[in-house]
Amino acid sequence: MSRNALVVGINAYGQLPPLRSPAKDAEAIAQLLQAYGECSITRLPEVIDAGQPKVGLKTKVTFQDLKTALVQLFKPKGANVSQTAFFFFSGHGVQDDSGIQEGFLATSDADPSRGLYGLSLSWLRRLLQESPVRQKVIWLDCCHSGELLNFREADPGAAAGTDRLFMTASREYQPAYESLDSPYSIFTQALLNGLNPERLESGIVTNYALTDWVSTALKGEIQQPLFDNSGSEIILTRATKAPAPVETRQRTEKGVCPYKGLSYFDANDEDPKYFYGRAELTDQLLDRVRQGNFLAIVGASGSGKSSVLRAGLLHQLKLGRRLSGSEQWQMHVLVPGKRPLQNLALAFVDSQLTGTERAKQLADAEELIGKGAIGLRQLVQASPASRAILVIDQFEESFTLCQDNTERQQFFQCLLEGLAQTEKLCLILAMRADFFGKCLEQEYSGLAKQIQANMIAVTPMSREELRQAIVEPAKKTGLEVEPELVQEMLTDVEGSPGSLPLLQYTLTELWKHDTDSCLDLRTYSQLGGVMGTLQKRATAVYEQFPDDQKPVVKHLFLALTQLGEGTEDTRRRVLKLDLVNKQYPETLIDRVVQQLANENLIVTNELVEKGITINRVAVIDIAHEALIRHWILLRKWIEENRDKLRQKRKIEAAAEEWRNQGKPKYYLLQGKHLSNAESFWQVNSNSMPLSSLAEQFIREGIRKRRSSYFYALSLSAFVCLVLLLMFFGSTYFLQRRLREDSDIERERLMAEYFIETEQIVNDENLALRTRTLSVLKKLDGERKVKVIEFLYERGLLAQCQVDMKTLDHNCKKGQIALNEADLDGIHLSKPSILAGINLTEASLVGADLSASDLSKADIRRANLARANLARANLTEVFFSEAHLGATNLQDSILRGAILARASLQDANLENADLSDANLTTANLSGANLSGTNLSGTNLEGAIFEGAIYSASTKFSVGFDPVSAGMSQRD
Repeated sequence: MSRNALVVGINAYGQLPPLRSPAKDAEAIAQLLQAYGECSITRLPEVIDAGQPKVGLKTKVTFQDLKTALVQLFKPKGANVSQTAFFFFSGHGVQDDSGIQEGFLATSDADPSRGLYGLSLSWLRRLLQESPVRQKVIWLDCCHSGELLNFREADPGAAAGTDRLFMTASREYQPAYESLDSPYSIFTQALLNGLNPERLESGIVTNYALTDWVSTALKGEIQQPLFDNSGSEIILTRATKAPAPVETRQRTEKGVCPYKGLSYFDANDEDPKYFYGRAELTDQLLDRVRQGNFLAIVGASGSGKSSVLRAGLLHQLKLGRRLSGSEQWQMHVLVPGKRPLQNLALAFVDSQLTGTERAKQLADAEELIGKGAIGLRQLVQASPASRAILVIDQFEESFTLCQDNTERQQFFQCLLEGLAQTEKLCLILAMRADFFGKCLEQEYSGLAKQIQANMIAVTPMSREELRQAIVEPAKKTGLEVEPELVQEMLTDVEGSPGSLPLLQYTLTELWKHDTDSCLDLRTYSQLGGVMGTLQKRATAVYEQFPDDQKPVVKHLFLALTQLGEGTEDTRRRVLKLDLVNKQYPETLIDRVVQQLANENLIVTNELVEKGITINRVAVIDIAHEALIRHWILLRKWIEENRDKLRQKRKIEAAAEEWRNQGKPKYYLLQGKHLSNAESFWQVNSNSMPLSSLAEQFIREGIRKRRSSYFYALSLSAFVCLVLLLMFFGSTYFLQRRLREDSDIERERLMAEYFIETEQIVNDENLALRTRTLSVLKKLDGERKVKVIEFLYERGLLAQCQVDMKTLDHNCKKGQIALNEADLDGIHLSKPSILAGINLTEASLVGADLSASDLSKADIRRANLARANLARANLTEVFFSEAHLGATNLQDSILRGAILARASLQDANLENADLSDANLTTANLSGANLSGTNLSGTNLEGAIFEGAIYSASTKFSVGFDPVSAGMSQRD
């Protein structure tokens, strides 16, 4: 193996101050590499002292001398290319920041006053990029040397089969120092100590051992070294009597299985020890994190995305051996689940906290995430770490488990807009490739474009990588693997991109059956090979259950399968309590779950509920989607029950939403939906039982329906009784009847209307408009409100198209949803509290909502043309894509409102407060912005042509109203 080193130490300069240490630095490094590095040494400048070559103390080195020597080292002509090349430089480093900042290794003939700085570091990067040398090691001990690691300009690359170690004495903006206590520079002294193999019991210094040593030695120094490792381990120095590695078949870690079954390799203390075969991919991921702030890891299900993300990328970042300082970065990992915004907030909570401290931190995080990108930026900025890594594994759950499109939109918007607002944040996603199409279905704040531009594909492992994944973990625990077994397994998985879980599961089963510390081909054949082991084992486990428990197994696996919508079926996490029903009590569920968990077919976990008290809830998950794809029996169950499963999920999802909202009556099913759910419950109570929660949900809906009948009938009976009393009563009652006749008539009319409406709903007759308007014309304000509330509760308002002139009743926060309703001309006779109201896609043309509280309302895609919102409180309103043409918003409070893509053409926003709002790509042409507060507002892409402003209008920093087409009014 050829190993060559170029060591350069320049003391003598013409136009720069002379130095004392560089020549001694270079000579000491040269002698150490000669003694322990098995290197052929080239010195610059070289002199002969007592017949021996040495680095000259007073001899100069020209630009051409250094350039020629570097080309000879890294890109020589002919076939004489080194296996390993070392380059050490000690001397002046200079920086030219006139126009474009650039760093240089100053040679003796450097003269910055004439534009001669020395050898450019960007040129050196390009040379390294084209170098055929397999292992490159560079140490630069000079000022501004960190500029070498500016890979955004030219990355020397972590190409397949190449390894590198780059270390610099300081960051690009820092000087490097000579030591007063040593003949060597500060950085070189740390290098010399770290490279000495005699200090280690193994007698071997690798690139990782050296970076650990130097980072520790210089911790707290004024100058902070930088380093970059990529590729495989590089042996830098070796003691002459270093002990040779001893092969042994005795288990060094008895009882430890080096394979993961159906689980992923995680970023913990143990798993990375046995994670092999993805070194090249890990290097690619590290390069992307080094160069940018967004990374999408995309691959087929079963391709090992989570493992390379966690045991590869995150593990290396935590170690801090590959990217300088990454061990100090803040890292947050989450999976989206059903509530991605809640899980995002939870990712910023210290997992070590308990009780009130945890509850307070979670509440604060949720409040900030509720603000969207601004809050995410504040959470990131609050950390003292120089960089925050936000990792979202199984990103496809944003589509499979999160069924709330509004929350999904807000989640994506929060992430991507937050990413744009702070350079400190780095966002990493891991996603199944077949869900990329879902990202294209809507704009999603530019999600698809970001993924396309920053995607790393997890391609199938090569034959050699698969061999490493099989053999190397076994070696770690003293196991032997028959060569014939390795060949057979490689043949079986070749061409199967999603087979890694099956391979790991089969290896785990082989480990359980190993004899004489050896994994053999005979056992592999008995298990059924890679493709047969899992389904064979799963079927065998199922058959072991007694007949009365087999339906429970089927119930569990169907519940843990998320049906695909144009994509493959996926796994689904479920709360244990949602698996319990009248047919399968909790004790039975617990017994079956425990046995399946012992067989590694499902995974059990716990979540901590929000709140001061620590309430833990059990969560069940399928071990891996490989079971869904490859277990024939489960595939059969799914296909036989697919339609019923969809109906069951729809009912249970509605029940879970009802529970999450606090079980309010207005979330209960009604009309046709209630009838269908009731029918499904009765017909499928044995074959497809609903959860206990869903059964309670339906019962409450039925109870509410009955109480509505009872109320209407009771009211009718009361009217009849009153009429009888009036008929047979005294003159006093007769006179009173005459005075209140109109009230009684209205009560009778209401009672009849309620009964008729319930019958219409049950008969699915939607002809309500004529009857409703007829009744409302005859009622006074109070009774009209009762009818309107009756329609609210049954979701019939949009069908009735009620012209509500008196919506000034008790609109309690979050209790009324008017989405898609026709509310044209609505008038609030007094300011109303409509905070949190849902008005998505509602028509509010000409509506008078002046002085009302609409904070945090959802008015997306609503039509508020010519509406009056003067003096209204619109703080944090979601206005995206709403039409507000000619709307009066004078003196309104719109702090933090989301008006992205909203149409505000000709709107009156005089003296309105829109600070910190989001107006990206909104249309404000012709709008009146006199005195409007737009400070801190996101105006990217907004249209202001013809809009007017005044001297008191406040804009975001850097915004020029004139260039935006606006005109100033006196």
